[in-house]
Amino acid sequence: MNAEDLKKQTKNFAHRCVKLSSSLSENSLGCHIKKQLIRSSTSVAANYRAACMSQSKASFVAKLSVVVEEIDETLFWIEFLTDENLVHKDKVQDLYEEAGELTAIFVASRKTSGPRNDLAKTN
Repeated sequence: MNAEDLKKQTKNFAHRCVKLSSSLSENSLGCHIKKQLIRSSTSVAANYRAACMSQSKASFVAKLSVVVEEIDETLFWIEFLTDENLVHKDKVQDLYEEAGELTAIFVASRKTSGPRNDLAKTN
């Protein structure tokens, strides 16, 4: 998967999370999770785009680290929705799996791009 494909996938993922958020109840917990899920999922897409525009390897790794944190937080909120029985697990299973796949992609990319990788090559 190339960077453009991943930009499209993360944006689509964010749209799907926003749609899920729109279906949540308007009680205090529903409103709180709605805001958090929208913020974290859209941050994944926005920060990945920013990482692609980085002017240095260090900047890329730093921005990618933010992406990893945000996709993991999104995964947390999806899990929390099912833990609190606000949505049925079947309704969010695809999003949950995709969040896991994106996490694996971004963690692997960070590992292969990071400064530790450069140190390992010189030793």
